[in-house]
Amino acid sequence: MVLTKVYDAATVFRHLNGILNVYKPAGMKVKHVRNAILSNICKGLNSLEQREPRELPKSPLLGTGTAGDDVLHKIASNPDLSDHILSAGPHYTPSDVRFSTVAPLGDHTSGVLLFGINKGTGQASCIKGNRPVRVYHITGRMGTATENHLPDTHITVRSNFRHVSAERISGLASSMQASHQRKMYELCGVDLQTQAAYELACKGLIRPADNNHPVIYGINLIHFERPHFTLELHAINETEEYLAALVHDMALELRTVAHCAQIRCVRHSHFDIRDSLLRHGWNLPGIMKNLRRHRDLLREHPQMMHPRQINLQA
Repeated sequence: MVLTKVYDAATVFRHLNGILNVYKPAGMKVKHVRNAILSNICKGLNSLEQREPRELPKSPLLGTGTAGDDVLHKIASNPDLSDHILSAGPHYTPSDVRFSTVAPLGDHTSGVLLFGINKGTGQASCIKGNRPVRVYHITGRMGTATENHLPDTHITVRSNFRHVSAERISGLASSMQASHQRKMYELCGVDLQTQAAYELACKGLIRPADNNHPVIYGINLIHFERPHFTLELHAINETEEYLAALVHDMALELRTVAHCAQIRCVRHSHFDIRDSLLRHGWNLPGIMKNLRRHRDLLREHPQMMHPRQINLQA
C-alpha cells in the first residue's frame, strides 16, 4: 500500500475515523485522557494548511480621481475578514470531533482504552454492545489491607503471609474459575456434566443478559514473589472495585490479608496492549497511524462486530 503525506487539514479530518487504542496511565481519569487527545487532534489539524477565507462579493467602487483610488480598490478586493482565523478563531475545536468511549477504566487502572472517533463511534457502540472479554494483570500485595482494597487509602489491617505459597494461590484461582463456570451453566438450568452443556458451549461465549453481573472466564497465577503476586484474569462486566475486592477475598481464603497494588488491562478482545498508543504519541500523526492499524484489525476479525454468543437469562 502506497502512503502519501497530506498537508491539507480538511483531507486529514475526512479520514479521521475508526477505533483508537491508547494506553491509559494509572492515576489518570478517562475524561482527562479524552480531553488531552481531543486537544492534540485539534492542535494538529489547525497546524496544517487551512482553507482560504471567503471572498466578499465584488462591489467595484467609483474612483475619485485622486491618490486614494488605490486604497479603495484594495478594500474592494479584500477577503471577508469575519471569516479570517484571527477573528473567527481556530477552524477545528473539540466540539467538531465526535468521540465515544468503548469501555471505561477505573482511575487506578492502566492499560488498553478504546475510543471511537467520528464514524468510528458506530463501531464503538457495536463493540460495547457485544461486551468482549477483557484480560487483566492484577498485582496484589499481601500483608496489609486498606479501606477500599486499593493502595491510595489508609491501612486497616496487617497480617502474616509467610504460610502463603504459589501452589495455594494457584489452587484457589482454579477453584474460583470452576465456580464461576459452574454458576454460568446453573443460570441456564443446565448440568455441567451433560450433553446439553456441551452443545451450549459450542454455540459461543456464554454471557449474562445483565451487564451488572461480572463473570470470570479464566484466572491463573503468572508471577509470585512475596509479598507480591500477579494474576491473569479474563472477565466481562468487571469494574475496578470488583477486581480489587476479588484480591481481598482471595487473601482472606488464604488466611491473610492483601490489597490490590496494580491493575493493568492488557487486552480488550483483539486489541492488544502492544498496539496501544503511549502518551508521547497522542498527536495527530500517531493517532492517524493507530486508526489505520486498527481499521485493518477490524477487517481481519469481523466477529468483533457480530460475534457468536449466547446470553444467560437469570
